[in-house]
Amino acid sequence: MWKRIFILISALLGNVCSFASCPNWSPAQAKQEITRLEQQLSQWNDAYWRQGASAVSDEVYDRLMTRLTQWRRCFGDVQTPSDMPPPVNGDTRHPVAHTGVSKLADKTAVARWMSGKQDLWAQPKIDGVAVTLVYRDGQLAQAISRGNGLAGEDWTAKARQIPALPHTTQGALANSVLQGEIFLRREGHIQKQRGGMNARAKVAGLMMRQGATAPLDELGVFIWAWPDGPAKMGERLTLLANAGFSLTQRFSKPVNLPQEVAAWREEWFTSPLPFVTDGIIIRTAKEPVGRSWVPGQGSWVAAWKYQPVSQLAEIKAIHFRTGRTGKTSVIAELVPVKLDDKQVQRVNIGSVNRWRRLDIAAGDQVLVSLAGQGIPRLDKVVWRGLNRQKPPIPSSRYTPLTCFYYSTACEEQFIARLNGAGSPQALDIKGTGEAGWKQLSQAHHFSHIFSWLSLTLPQLQKTPGFSAKRAQQLWHRFTLARRQPFQRWVSALGVPLPRAALQALRDSTWLQFKARNERSWQTLPGIGPENARRLVEFIHHPDIDSLVGKLGEFGVNGF
Repeated sequence: MWKRIFILISALLGNVCSFASCPNWSPAQAKQEITRLEQQLSQWNDAYWRQGASAVSDEVYDRLMTRLTQWRRCFGDVQTPSDMPPPVNGDTRHPVAHTGVSKLADKTAVARWMSGKQDLWAQPKIDGVAVTLVYRDGQLAQAISRGNGLAGEDWTAKARQIPALPHTTQGALANSVLQGEIFLRREGHIQKQRGGMNARAKVAGLMMRQGATAPLDELGVFIWAWPDGPAKMGERLTLLANAGFSLTQRFSKPVNLPQEVAAWREEWFTSPLPFVTDGIIIRTAKEPVGRSWVPGQGSWVAAWKYQPVSQLAEIKAIHFRTGRTGKTSVIAELVPVKLDDKQVQRVNIGSVNRWRRLDIAAGDQVLVSLAGQGIPRLDKVVWRGLNRQKPPIPSSRYTPLTCFYYSTACEEQFIARLNGAGSPQALDIKGTGEAGWKQLSQAHHFSHIFSWLSLTLPQLQKTPGFSAKRAQQLWHRFTLARRQPFQRWVSALGVPLPRAALQALRDSTWLQFKARNERSWQTLPGIGPENARRLVEFIHHPDIDSLVGKLGEFGVNGF
C-alpha cells in the first residue's frame, strides 16, 4: 500500500511518545536540522514515486518521518507528514477515493476498535502498492496508482502485462471498481524468518520502470475492497474468487474477538504465505457508499502492524569502556527505545576502529535491533546530525596484564576482571554481575581480583544493599566456586587460552603450566607462535605469580 501519507499518520501519533525527549538545540540549529531532514526525505520520496527507486527501506523512511514530526512539534512547527505528498505526475481520478487505514498499537487498541462493531473480518496486511482497478463491460478499462488517494497515475498499460491480473470479468464484476494491492509473488514466504525484503519498493520499481514491455510475471493482485459491491461479505468473496481473485477469499477470515485477531496475526506471521506482509487488517463487512469515501477517513478498516525488528534511536552520548583484557570498547548511550519487551538505553558499538568506520556521534540516528539472547546491537547509521562532536579516545595504557590489583585508575578493568571471573565460562558465580561486584569491591576494599575468597558470611551480611538472603546465597556460591575444577580457575585468572586448547588441556596444576615453553603450548589446538609467546609472558608475570600464591593460600586445587 501507499506508505507516504494517511496510513502513517496514526502510527506517527502513537509512536511519538517513544521519542519524547526533544533535542537540546538552539532555534537556529533546529531550523537547520529540520530543513536538512525535510530535504532528504523529499529527495527519497521523489525518487520512490517518480523512478521506483528506494534509497532506504520503507521502515527507515517511516521512522525518519516520525522523527521529523517529533522535531517539528518540539520546536513549535505543527506541520504533519501529509505536507509531503508524493509527487504524482498523473491526474487520473479515482472513481472511489482510497481512504487508507488507521493504525492500532496493540491488542488493547484492537479491542477498543472492535467494540460495538459487527460482522468483522481479518485479512493479512500485504506489503505492496495500492491500486484501483476499473472494469467496464467486462474489460479491464483502467488501473490507477493510489497517488494522493483522490488521483494517481494511469497504470493501465502496465497492469495489462500482469498475467495474474484478470483482464476480463462478468456478472456483478463486469462493471465494477476494485481496490487492492499489487504485490511481489513469493513462494512460501515466512515473514518471521525473512522479513519485509523491501517488497513494496520492488513492486513500485517494476510498475514505474519506463520502456519495460515484458509481462510482469513476478506480480500478483490481492483485492481488499469492492466499493458498492454485494452487502454480504461471503457473496463478495465468492464472486471475487470466481472472477480470478481467489486470494481474497482464501485470506479473509471472520473474527469476533481480539484474541482471534491476535491468533490470525501470529498465524500469518509464522506460516508460509505467497506474499510479504507487515501486519493484519481488520474490517467491517458493512461499508459506506463509495461516493462518501475520503482519504484518511476509513473508519471501518484498521491495521495492527507487526512489531518492528529494529527501531530508530538517537545517540545521546558516546562512552569508552575498558574491558577485562584491557581492550577499549565504545558504548553508545541512547535516548531510550523499546525493542520487543526490552527498554534499550545503550548499545555496544565494539572496537574503537569500528566506531571510527561507522562515524557515529551524539545526535546521530541509528537503527538498533536485538541479536541472539536479546542483546541490543547497532545495525547502521541512517542519519547524521550537523554539529557532530566526538569525545577524545582515551590513552591505551591497559593490557591483558594490568589491573589484577585495585587502584583508582584501574577500577574499570578491575571490576571487569571480577565480572569475568564470576562469569558462566569461568567460576559461574550466579547472582553477582558487574554492579554486584562493584558493590562488594567498594564495601570490602578488595585489593586483588580474588579478595572475595576471604569474605566471611557476617561480612557479606553487612554489605550495604545486600539482604540477609542474598548474602547467604552468595556465600554458598563462593563456597562452590572454591571447588571448581582447575581449568575453570585458569579461565578466572584470565589466561589467554583459546577455548579449544583449554578443553584439550590435561594439566591439573599451575606447576605444569609454568613448566611449558612456547613450543609445548603450540601443540594445543588454536595456539600459534604469537599466542604461545603471550601465554608464556602471562604465566610468568609477577602479578600472576602473586595471585597464584594467594590461590594456593586459599586452598584452591591446582595452585
